[in-house]
Amino acid sequence: MVPRQVFEFQSPDRFVVGTIGMPGERTFFLQARSGNQVTSVVVEKQQVIVLAERLDQLLDEVRDTRSPEVPIPDSGSDSDSQPLDVPLVEEFRVGAMALGWDEATSRVVVEAHAVAEDDTGIPDIADDDADGTDTLRVWLTPSYARSFAARAQIVAGAGRPPCPFCTQPLDPAGHVCPRANGYRRRS
Repeated sequence: MVPRQVFEFQSPDRFVVGTIGMPGERTFFLQARSGNQVTSVVVEKQQVIVLAERLDQLLDEVRDTRSPEVPIPDSGSDSDSQPLDVPLVEEFRVGAMALGWDEATSRVVVEAHAVAEDDTGIPDIADDDADGTDTLRVWLTPSYARSFAARAQIVAGAGRPPCPFCTQPLDPAGHVCPRANGYRRRS
């Protein structure tokens, strides 16, 4: 059995979502970098969307209840727009994610856990038990977390445009729309 790897970034130089491939065939990555250490993990588009939404919700809750200095969402004007760092080496595919707020450091904790091959379950945040799945753990300041969420929403929304009737993604040649009973307009 291969021992569990925990890729931990206490103060990353960079933490971003990025893609490789053409719309409709993109592979999504979470990538963390600190100095020369770069860790990239594969995520699903829906995981990116949910992560961005939950980060904003968590920061709003923290701002409202405990920490008024947490920034409010903005247009993401200061978000990182650079491509993923290369070489791009996939460490693992993400099966589950977790978020938390660390009161002691006033930071957000983002964890991405590898797909479990058995029923080991999802470890608790900051659990480094040797029997768990590989994990990417990143600690972010509130402002960095807001910027990350803004970029994640932009990246996830940059794919194929949705059909105005069924909201499924449109291919360049169109698609068979279930709301139009399979009718496809010829171009």
